[in-house]
Amino acid sequence: MTESVYSTPMRDRLLELFRRETWAPLPEEEFNDLAMDAFRFQVEKNPVYGRFVEARGGSPGSIDRWTDIPMVPTTAFKRLPLVCGDPASAQAVFRTSGTTSPHARGVHYVLDLDLYHGALLPNFRRHLLPEGGKIRILSLVPDAGLVPESSLGHMMKVVAWAMGDGDGGFFAGEQGLPLSGPFQEALARAVREGTPVLVAGTAFAVRHWLDVARESGFRVVLPPGSRVMETGGFKGRSREVPREGLYRELSDTLGVPISRIVNEYGMTEMCSQFYEPVLVDEPAAAGEGAGGLAGRRHVPPPWVRTQVLDPVTLETLGPGGTGILAHFDLSNLGSVCHLLTEDLGVATRDGFRLLGRTPGSEPRGCSLTMEALMESQRSWTGG
Repeated sequence: MTESVYSTPMRDRLLELFRRETWAPLPEEEFNDLAMDAFRFQVEKNPVYGRFVEARGGSPGSIDRWTDIPMVPTTAFKRLPLVCGDPASAQAVFRTSGTTSPHARGVHYVLDLDLYHGALLPNFRRHLLPEGGKIRILSLVPDAGLVPESSLGHMMKVVAWAMGDGDGGFFAGEQGLPLSGPFQEALARAVREGTPVLVAGTAFAVRHWLDVARESGFRVVLPPGSRVMETGGFKGRSREVPREGLYRELSDTLGVPISRIVNEYGMTEMCSQFYEPVLVDEPAAAGEGAGGLAGRRHVPPPWVRTQVLDPVTLETLGPGGTGILAHFDLSNLGSVCHLLTEDLGVATRDGFRLLGRTPGSEPRGCSLTMEALMESQRSWTGG
């Protein structure tokens, strides 16, 4: 373990939680107790968040349910240091890509990489390598050495170290474009050796590589047991393609069934990730109709709760309701646990179906929360 900049009973409880082998949701009262402990810690240690909570007339003494803990919009990470301590003590600093706002990149100061890795690894294994063991990982995500401020690059480096067989590699440049020749050589080698692989990449990189593969006539049938993790979408990019078409072409080119292509949804501002449980569900539950995508959903790990909220009132919507996503991530202990996103989703019985970013202007609920946050900081500084 790395040496943490803080040590609390809460941290120890979280590390123990991440090591549990059960993936059933935490009992509501257990989750609520952990959430309230995290809230008390963040109000005390995170001065920006503490002032925001105070300005809203709240306090750990007046709130007793995690759903009432004040949320912070993810856009606030672009303007304020949301960290429970000295940013200079962060063990990692992750920044958003800046594709939609090049001059306003969000910053997440990660004070404790043990918490980040503790949440990352079992969740990844559960959804990408549920049978256990190790696998050859071929990544179309740039190596973390090229992009040290990329949370995705860091994630794949840690996963490759923990779950890779040592013969994989990273096959994307600093700008995320694939190194097509070396990547195709690695794929062909896996076929010759009969070795299953995990191909991981952003939709942007996958789309570019598929164009090269089509032009050159490259096609393989990867060994049984191979799978693909796709992430990132096309946010801020000039090219967009329907997901169904991307998966169909990817399946045809690699010989991997669409039912073994898993979407990962994460964000720089969160230490946890969400996955489609297609490798752990029964086919009917995973959504195997209509090309393998109908009915697919993302599910949270036990230490995360997700709500779908009305974009204006921020009231919770039940199953089938469409609204903006809010996540309560206990592994975000060193920053802010309760996050309000600009992502649209539909509530399901055990997770949500991701619809993408909200079109046009910021949802009114997010905008009003952000205004309240900024006003609390102006009042404190006298600005």
